[in-house]
Amino acid sequence: MSGISVVNLRKLDLNLLMTLDVLLSECNVTRTAERLHLSQPSVSVHLAKLREIFGDPLLLPGARGMRPTARALALREPLRRALEALEHAISPAAPFDPALADHTWRVAATDYSEMTVLLPVLSGLRAAAPGTRLAVVEMVPADFARQAAEGLIDLAFHTRDNAPAGLRSRLLFAERYVLVGRQGHPRLKRRLTLAQFCALEHVIVSPDGGGFHAATDKALAAKGMARRVALSVPHFTFVMSVLANTDLVAMLPARLAQNTDVLRIVEAPLEVPGYEMMMLWHERSHRDPAHRWLREYIAGLV
Repeated sequence: MSGISVVNLRKLDLNLLMTLDVLLSECNVTRTAERLHLSQPSVSVHLAKLREIFGDPLLLPGARGMRPTARALALREPLRRALEALEHAISPAAPFDPALADHTWRVAATDYSEMTVLLPVLSGLRAAAPGTRLAVVEMVPADFARQAAEGLIDLAFHTRDNAPAGLRSRLLFAERYVLVGRQGHPRLKRRLTLAQFCALEHVIVSPDGGGFHAATDKALAAKGMARRVALSVPHFTFVMSVLANTDLVAMLPARLAQNTDVLRIVEAPLEVPGYEMMMLWHERSHRDPAHRWLREYIAGLV
């Protein structure tokens, strides 16, 4: 950009450009003043400034009003497009209509939140926003904040205690633990004592892989007791199959086991602290109408 262009651009402001746009349309100072709700002298002052900035008279007296110069004619369409683009950019965001939307949303979830958050809302979401797509990606808490900041992820579902800092959040529900085994399990026909509970063979979910201690073991250790953990797996989905086909039992989140005919839920003989499930998102998406609709829809159903 040349030095002259820089100087001219710095002298321009939006009011001058709007006046020039109407002047080039009307070719008349009086009608321009009426359209802009300005006085005629004010429009004349604007025109004088514009002539100085562009180094061109822009509009010359003619037999039927004013006629544009060649420079003015060259400016007319680019200026109109530029002002229309600016108006579009600063206009309030249009209301989100899910029935017409074609968004692709990306959410980070564990297999637990897939089953307890996403599965319950999926059919309704497809009906409400049939043109949208949903991509579920693996939840990596250490990387979610960066992914959200870069727009790679829209939402994540995680426990409050381990949620990444610096993100917007909303409580979805509070979860508690229950003892779960197969229907007909011979040891789950009556309420267990703590000793009987510890004698059962347990399966646990270890998200990091291979661990044999969880929240239940901490609660037992506080009482000077320990249970028998026979199997450790990384995903809840496999645990459900294990429980249905063996005599192993598990302390599971209640929402995970509540809608199945093949498993039996009983109250455990000790209190294990539960957790709060949160919906997380980045500030960059907080006011986006589509993003806000998705958050409200999920929270409303869950």
